[in-house]
Parts: sequence; C-alpha cells; structure tokens
Amino acid sequence: MANSLTNVIPQLLAQGLMALRQQSIMPRLVNRSYDSLAAQSGSTIDIPIPSAITANAVTPGTTSQAVSDLTPTKATITLDQWYEAAFNLTDEELKNVEENNLMPMQASEAIKALANNVDTYIMNLASSATNGISQNGGTAGTTPFASNLDAYLAARKELNNSAAPMDDRYCVINADAEAEALSLEAFQNAAWRGDTDGIIRGQIGEKLGATWVVDQNVQTHINANGTPTGFLVNNGAGYAEGITVMTIDTGSNNPAVGDIFTVAGDTVSHVVTAAAGGTSITFTPGLGAAVVNNAAITFTASAAAFTRNLLFHRDAFAFASRPLEDGMMVGGDNVMSNVDPISGLSLRVEVSREFKQTRVSYDILYGGALVRPELASLILG
Repeated sequence: MANSLTNVIPQLLAQGLMALRQQSIMPRLVNRSYDSLAAQSGSTIDIPIPSAITANAVTPGTTSQAVSDLTPTKATITLDQWYEAAFNLTDEELKNVEENNLMPMQASEAIKALANNVDTYIMNLASSATNGISQNGGTAGTTPFASNLDAYLAARKELNNSAAPMDDRYCVINADAEAEALSLEAFQNAAWRGDTDGIIRGQIGEKLGATWVVDQNVQTHINANGTPTGFLVNNGAGYAEGITVMTIDTGSNNPAVGDIFTVAGDTVSHVVTAAAGGTSITFTPGLGAAVVNNAAITFTASAAAFTRNLLFHRDAFAFASRPLEDGMMVGGDNVMSNVDPISGLSLRVEVSREFKQTRVSYDILYGGALVRPELASLILG
C-alpha cells in the first residue's frame, strides 16, 4: 500500500490543480503580483498605494524646486486563510486513480469546495469591517440589464471618474444578471457585438471596455433589521469633509455593515464598515463635502437584499497564495504541493492510511485585500 500511495499522490495533485484552475474565477482576475512575497501562514505583505502628485511649472534658478512631501499609504495582505477539504477513498477507488488515472468524484467536490471558498473570500472583500466599495450603478433589488445596459454604464462612469486604467477591467455578474444581458440585442446581434459568441456559445466575453464573467459566488447583501429609514446627522456643528465616523439620530431599522448610503449635501456614496446600533456609523470613503446637523441620511434599500455584482480594475484587489510545506513523507504522511501556472493558486495534497481506508486532504493558504476601492463599482441587483 505504501508504494500505491507514493504512486497516486502526483496524479491526485495534478488532477486537483487542473480542476482548481477550471473552477477558480476571481483569483485569475485580480492583482497577483505579490505571490513571490508571500511567506508562511500568518505573515503579512504591505501593498503600496500610489499618492497623487501635482505637476508644477518649472522656474529656472540656482536651487531645486520644492517636492511635495507625500505621506505613503499602504494596504496589508495577511496570509491567514488556511482551508482544507478532505475525503476518504476505498482501496478500489485508490486503484482506479493509480491504474486508470481517474479523478474520484470526492476529489472533484473537494476542489470545488476550495475554489468556492477562495472565490467567496475575494467577493466578500468588497464589503468588510475595514473597507468596502460604495460606488454603484443599478437599482437595489432589481436584476440589472432587463431592458438596457444603464446599470453597467453607470458603474463604468464611476470607474472613469476615478481615473481607473482602461485595460484589465472585469465585470463579474451572477447568473440572473447574465441571463438578462444575453437577452439584449447588443449581446445577441452579431452586427452589434462583432462576433457570434452570444448566440453560439452563450458568452458575453469582452464588451464595452470590460471582460464579462459569470460567477455563482457573487454575494448578496441583506440588512436583517430592514432598510434603515429616518436617520439624520446628529452633531451641532455638522461634519467636515473627509470625516469617516458620524453620530446619527435614531431612526427605524438600524444600519449594518455593508449598507450603502448618501448624506444630503454630499454627492459621494458611502458604505458602512461598523455600526453602533442606531447611534453612530463608521464608513468609507470619507465625506466628499461638509454636511450640516440634521442632514438626511438615505440608505439604499437592503431589507429585501441586493446583489453585489462587480465592475472593477484588477488593481482594486490584491491576492496572494503560497505553497505549504511538502515532501513525500511529512510526519509519516505522503505530502506534495505545487503551483498552477495559469491560475497562480498553490495546492497541497496529503494522503494517509486510516482505519483500512485512505484519507486524502487538499489544502490551500492564501490572503487578500481590497486595496483601491475607487477602482471598483458595484452593479446592484
């Protein structure tokens, strides 16, 4: 049996990496430039965030002109996401892997679980306790693209206004939004779209400045309290531009993390990152303009839930994955790891004998961050 396990591990790992590549979506779309900096579990990677620099007129003289003293900012990736998916194989199933190179059904399901885990993790970075995407297009609670592309165009306008690069843009939508989009003539008519993929393959592909991708892990936000209503700014002096914490008058249905709102007098949309009942909220980005006391706070409808489809440039998110320790014998078990050259994801397989059957475990170590939320916009649904 020891020889069988040694022979079967490379096959299980190769099959697992291929399946992981096919089922992973978001890791292929975000910035992966930091994999080489990743260390062992728990380590962190600092991601520099560029600051704005002003172009100044040149004045000839004997001394150099002053340079803006920019305070560098950074975001941090912590490699603290370590997950495994394990299953048991009978001796007959193990023999099929070794002799016929057949991937067991359990292995396919284990890889799917890990792929969905990574995908969901990146999706949830769009709304977390530390950061979030507030720019948006579309109407909460209404599937976009039922009759037109207005929701996409509104989200695209947000990226353009934030000076997001025009290349490497991705529109990730759920199956409901894709079904509506594919019914539009703009995506069906070959004369309009320039190819027949919409009809023949049922794919949108690269259109309107972005690569469109369907993902079953697009997240839904819901405030279990219901849509917050009746809240006002509660501060005699009001709040200055840039503020990220506000005291509010109690209304109905307390705000929750992930809620999106605007304040009268400020045209910027904000996302709640922390809420203290109905008395104060922490949010991002900061106020785009000063607001007065008792200014009305308007929340996007969230009682019936809204879908967080995404339009983003790859630099909005940073993600890193690193191979775990391997070696054909680690602690008495057979262990091997490798990195898929296409998706960039690392995967480890560990095989051991337990109670007259073979236990197989796939595991993965990764971390990520939403580093530049201004390069992303929600397409509400």
